[in-house]
Amino acid sequence: TKYSCVLWFFSLQVLNEKKLQEVDSLWKEFETPEKANKIVKLKHFEKFQDTTEALAASTALVEGKLSKNLKKILKKIVAKDAHEQLAVADAKLGGVIKEKLNLSCIHSPMVTELMRGIRSQIEGLITGLPSREMAAMCLGLAHSLSRYKLKFSPDKVDTMIIQAISLLDDLDKELNNYIMRCREWYGWHFPELGKIITDNLTYCKCVRKVGDRSNFASSDVSDILPEEIEEDVKAAAEISMGTEVSEEDINNIIHLCDQVIEISEYRTQLYDYLKNRMMAIAPNLTVMVGELVGARLIAHAGSLLNLAKHPASTVQLLGAEKALFRALKTKRDTPKFGLIYHASLVGQSNTKNKGKISRMLAAKTALTIRYDALGENTSAEMGAENRLKVETRLRLLEERGIRRISGTGKALAKADKYQNKSEVKVFDPSGDSTLPVVSKKRKIQEVDEQDTEVAVKAKKFKAEMK
Repeated sequence: TKYSCVLWFFSLQVLNEKKLQEVDSLWKEFETPEKANKIVKLKHFEKFQDTTEALAASTALVEGKLSKNLKKILKKIVAKDAHEQLAVADAKLGGVIKEKLNLSCIHSPMVTELMRGIRSQIEGLITGLPSREMAAMCLGLAHSLSRYKLKFSPDKVDTMIIQAISLLDDLDKELNNYIMRCREWYGWHFPELGKIITDNLTYCKCVRKVGDRSNFASSDVSDILPEEIEEDVKAAAEISMGTEVSEEDINNIIHLCDQVIEISEYRTQLYDYLKNRMMAIAPNLTVMVGELVGARLIAHAGSLLNLAKHPASTVQLLGAEKALFRALKTKRDTPKFGLIYHASLVGQSNTKNKGKISRMLAAKTALTIRYDALGENTSAEMGAENRLKVETRLRLLEERGIRRISGTGKALAKADKYQNKSEVKVFDPSGDSTLPVVSKKRKIQEVDEQDTEVAVKAKKFKAEMK
């Protein structure tokens, strides 16, 4: 039996098939071009007309499909050597060739090693092509194939969301660092201002507008601060315990405030962009858990399609992998929620019901994710319906017992208005006892008579004894 190996649009015929049986040592036969030419030889070569044709052929091979030009070449091989077996590197492509051309194909570890050896000595096996020209053609085809994959990639839109949420988290970290530095830096000069103004952005705007604390008395910051807080700031500036700083220090603090304000404005713009993208790509997921939690779930899974492949239990614990494996290792209770904990529905529930709500929310969220990823409809009606079901369940758990089970499902129990129906009952003396009532207290005369009788009996008893 002879083997033919098709690599793109040229075929090679195996000369010494005994050497192919030794898979572990097959690489030694391709150490040099001379040794490689003793194993295989060029049988057929087909040149591409242009880069577009090469791109179409390579794309078809990557997807496991049979292109027209490859089909023509294989028909020629079948006509000449119908008894030969065809070695293919892709089992899927081999199945297509066998089905359409009735050509026997083989795919095994030996074929994989053979392909690896052919790629390493491709310049020596194909004569007439300079190495520099071949490298340039390969590079151009690789660039075209990469551009094609990027253009038609179903995950390319998800990349925008992943990058946006990652940048949003980075901006939050940088903003916190900058604001802490600004408060600490200006706090040496005017420490009382940090306690009066709690909002970070307002603090930076106020510092940028006024500068030195001595300017607060003559400055108008009513467009930034309310009237009451403005009066408190001016009063605190007159009796401040802060140190004096130079004008150069104030200028550097103002530059830092400018950076904080610019980053804050850009963060607001980025958040609006992320919100719009999430509503366009995953509207039902956004309605269920919000744009931030939904974007973090997509970023954690890698893409919306990968997230749709996860079951509801995985969606519930996505983001809490370390806690899960630590709990399994120490044989303790596993976590009940991951990133989904930050959803508004979980936050509304009390501590006792957070696990139940997160489980139900994850189940409904998994349905909405699959609907967004695989469905054709772009409306958010399904997400709104599922959110309403979760909210109804949340109210049921919170109210606990105000509902009853009816034939049509769960409905609110109607509590009637309380009316006092007390009746005045008359005592019935007929049930009393008819025995005469005897007083438990004995009279003094009866007691004296009993004592006398006892004394007489005692005297008689003594007389008889004598």
